[in-house]
Amino acid sequence: MTEYSDSVVNLPPSRLRVWSFRPLTWVLLPILAILFQVYVPRFFGFLSYLELPLLVTVYFSVMRRQPPAGALIGCLIGLAQDSLTNQPLGMFGIVKTVIGYSAASVSLRFDVENSGLRYVMSFGFFFAHQVLFWALSRTLLGTHADLKLPQILIAAVLNGVVALPLYQVFDKLKSEAQ
Repeated sequence: MTEYSDSVVNLPPSRLRVWSFRPLTWVLLPILAILFQVYVPRFFGFLSYLELPLLVTVYFSVMRRQPPAGALIGCLIGLAQDSLTNQPLGMFGIVKTVIGYSAASVSLRFDVENSGLRYVMSFGFFFAHQVLFWALSRTLLGTHADLKLPQILIAAVLNGVVALPLYQVFDKLKSEAQ
């Protein structure tokens, strides 16, 4: 390995803390995020850009710091979201599984407590989520929807902005895993 990769892999123990949540938090936060995603845009259309289930997936995945757990978190949140939306069952499940695994993998390399990195992760994972969803829709479902990059970029910026205070609220619910 190179000198750089050795220093990144050997993080101090304080940066490798794994966080835990109460069981009620594991259930309530994703359900509230999914219900927000499904019902709030019907009444307030300007909030339709928010992808709260994705932000919850990213947060839980980076706090656990275990890629298999991140994939499972993404899968469960995505399938629950699929069951309440008009999307074919499995589309959000597949996309959020990939995002959860990727987010947990990123948390093994970087300090995910940093606000700047949290913004970049939220921005990047939202963008990746939208592009992956578009690609899967085209290949698996045969849809011919256009990829609207300017709208996706603006929504990614807004989701990143919303993620910062949201993650600070979520931080108050965590405790160090035993």
